[in-house]
Amino acid sequence: MRILVCDDDDVVLKVVTMALKDKGELVTARDGWEAMQFLKNAEPFDLIITDIHMPHHNGDELLRLVRKEQNRLTPIVMLSSDGEEEVIALALKEGVNDFIVKPIDEAKLMKKVRPYLT
Repeated sequence: MRILVCDDDDVVLKVVTMALKDKGELVTARDGWEAMQFLKNAEPFDLIITDIHMPHHNGDELLRLVRKEQNRLTPIVMLSSDGEEEVIALALKEGVNDFIVKPIDEAKLMKKVRPYLT
């Protein structure tokens, strides 16, 4: 599996990469611009885990790129410290497969991404 993990928080990147280190090839991006470059110029990913609020491009923009411009059904799990029901509902309506409210831990992450790991 190829997994893109995008978050501007070092702690979150560490938690996610440690939890998924044996699940496939992990590619990390520290902001939305870097993630966009990977999505536009690399082989397709099998799973994308992204923060919703990031510098340069946000998770919503990544979602639009994957769903509308690339027309891909790649599973996308969005992370955010914003746990408001409206934000979560909008993300799910726009095509996110699942949503994790920060802070995250390995158990919470694995429960959400397990269905997408092959």
